[in-house]
Amino acid sequence: MRSTRARTPRTRTPFALGVPALIAIAFLLMPLIGILARTSWGELGTHLTSPDTTEALRLSLLVSFWALGLSLLLGVPLAWLLARVDFPGKTLVRSLVLLPMVLPPTVGGVALLLGFGRRGLLGPFLEDNFGIVLPFHTSGAVVAATFVAMPFLVISLEGTLAGLRPRYEETAASLGASPVRVFCTVTLPMVAPGLAAGAALTWARALGEFGATITFAGNLPGTTQTLPLQVYLLLQDSPEAATSVSLLLLVIAMAVLIALRGRWTGGTSERTAKPAFAADDTDDTDQPLPGFGPGGTATVGAPGTDGSGATGASDAPAPAPQERWPLHAVVTGFNELTLDAEPGTTIAVVGPNGAGKTTLLRALLGLTPRARAELWLGDTDVGPLPPHRRGVAWVPQDGALFPHLSALTNTAYGLRSRRVPRAEARREASLWLERLGVGHLAARKPSQLSGGQAQRVALARALAARPRLLLLDEPLAALDQTTRAHVRHTLRTHLSGFAGVCLIVTHDPVEAVSLADRVLVLDDGRTLQDAPPAEVTLHPRSPWVARMLGRNAWTGTGSGDGLTLTGGGHLVVADGPGEGVRALAIIAPEAVSVHRDRPSGSPRNIWPGTVREITSAGSRLRVLITSPEAPDLVAEITPQAALELGLADGVPVWTSIKATEITLVEV
Repeated sequence: MRSTRARTPRTRTPFALGVPALIAIAFLLMPLIGILARTSWGELGTHLTSPDTTEALRLSLLVSFWALGLSLLLGVPLAWLLARVDFPGKTLVRSLVLLPMVLPPTVGGVALLLGFGRRGLLGPFLEDNFGIVLPFHTSGAVVAATFVAMPFLVISLEGTLAGLRPRYEETAASLGASPVRVFCTVTLPMVAPGLAAGAALTWARALGEFGATITFAGNLPGTTQTLPLQVYLLLQDSPEAATSVSLLLLVIAMAVLIALRGRWTGGTSERTAKPAFAADDTDDTDQPLPGFGPGGTATVGAPGTDGSGATGASDAPAPAPQERWPLHAVVTGFNELTLDAEPGTTIAVVGPNGAGKTTLLRALLGLTPRARAELWLGDTDVGPLPPHRRGVAWVPQDGALFPHLSALTNTAYGLRSRRVPRAEARREASLWLERLGVGHLAARKPSQLSGGQAQRVALARALAARPRLLLLDEPLAALDQTTRAHVRHTLRTHLSGFAGVCLIVTHDPVEAVSLADRVLVLDDGRTLQDAPPAEVTLHPRSPWVARMLGRNAWTGTGSGDGLTLTGGGHLVVADGPGEGVRALAIIAPEAVSVHRDRPSGSPRNIWPGTVREITSAGSRLRVLITSPEAPDLVAEITPQAALELGLADGVPVWTSIKATEITLVEV
């Protein structure tokens, strides 16, 4: 049977490019072939086991590993500084890092001699105060190798750090981890491939260093005479032995490059492993969360059970809060607003893209220069404190689970950052995972979780961190509708007993109404409305919010018997706002009538239009109608009515709205 597997078509190489490329390959390959062709294979073992060669090899390994250690100690912080911090002279510092890579090695040796030699700038100080003399000493060979090799580590690691989005480190800080802990437990593990690649290249470069070493440290057998220097001497007395030792260095260098497999020049630090449980990559939407029956109804079981009689931890009570933390915040910068809320209050933050919702959360965390928050939690002014000491937990839009940790250790991270003993932290983390319905996934890595499962683990991690202020950036966006309802119910249950304040950024009106005690509407960084959900639903003061709630919203200015609309046209209303008064007209889609012919009768607002889109909204259809005489209008009708009218994209229609069906809100 002939295989039907699709093959990727090959790109034909132009002759004008292929020939020079082949010449370049031959040019690079010829010296290597020369070494292989001229090697005395019969005497190879004798040459490599001679006392001088073994001594030089021992010294080369000693020098190269010391150089690697110094490069890690000094180069890793330098790479982090270049990748994460903006400071004056950053371009100059990066140029200094690159300089040893382009500088002739002998010139580098002369520079080291003038800087660290006995008559150099720092040499006399080192000798007089510490008795350290670097030239003609093994330590001098280490310094020379470090000077030429460390840039490989710095440049490789800086590139990897630059590709690592800072949201992981910011999330770790919001969970209470200090900068050093974040660096050691999050940053380094996530950049491990880049670090390993840079370290391997650094070691290989230090092993092969010649010019700077011979110029700065000399060529003393047993002290500074490394393998490259040994090759230089053997070329004069025993070319065959020099070729054998060169082959050894060539094999080591090629082994390092093959092991890297291109990781130095490509790849990403945020690896995405193929899920190991593809067949079980579900959100468990057919199972209610522990403690809740189908549809989110509470279930009651015996003490110590999960509500169905089976022993479990999901009903274990959460730790009773010892304090309560009301919120007072004054935000300045891009956002200009004041927030006050009592403990246990949940505030939904809504607004169009660019309104400043995420900026507000980041300002409360102390993570953005765009806005600054004077923040009081209880009686404590946490505004001057760094993010990890504020007691503010954050769940970003994608959850930002640490990919190298399991769901359990992710959830326990905030507790461990606050020095909670490991066993207690894991026990409490397990309870939170059970409450969110993902306890059976505790051992899985984030790459083995579906989007919904990962978001539930991220929620558990934030709640387990015992925050004073909880910030959720669209926490349920990755969940399907059934799971979202279960998690919303569980989240509302825990937020009702939360001792602090919770801010939830959302675009979902159901979340805003069901989870929040207040709805904060932002526009261009300013507060447009801050009211209970019922008030915002009945009287939205933002066209965006009205549309989010499924209503038509037109802005205009009072004129005569209605509004002169901003987009053109006139709207007749039952009770006008007054001459020149700015107002928002809110029209429910079900109040819009659709006709194939111009209607007659009582409607005072009638426009011709064209059907542009028909979408399903539960058991009804939403019809988008454009008109040259009025703004776009959405009508909601039954499928039967749409069939009778013969509606389809491009069909001309008439729309009508009664003046009494229009609600006005002054803005």
